[in-house]
Amino acid sequence: MPQITLLPHPDLCPEGRTLDMRRGAMLCRGLLEAGIAIEHACEMVAACATCHVHVRRGADSLAPPDDEENDQLDNAWGLDAQSRLACCVKVRDTDLVIELPRHTRNHAREA
Repeated sequence: MPQITLLPHPDLCPEGRTLDMRRGAMLCRGLLEAGIAIEHACEMVAACATCHVHVRRGADSLAPPDDEENDQLDNAWGLDAQSRLACCVKVRDTDLVIELPRHTRNHAREA
């Protein structure tokens, strides 16, 4: 079972965290199920870019982003070459290291 290592994030997981996630799992859903409150304003249909993450290690094992994901990534805060939408990432056999951006494009967060 692949391991997902989350780098420390001051609000969502201050000490970082390592999770086991089954192959084929959607990264966003797996993070939410593990209690990591990643934003997902569009309910995980790749329409908002609020679930933006940086895949710092293991990105080569993932399917490349499709046109829809790339279009939404243009709207993400802090975009870089390792940016992906967590709702579009399906975990494969390789361990991943994920960094959660400090901010999202949302101005306010719902409780």
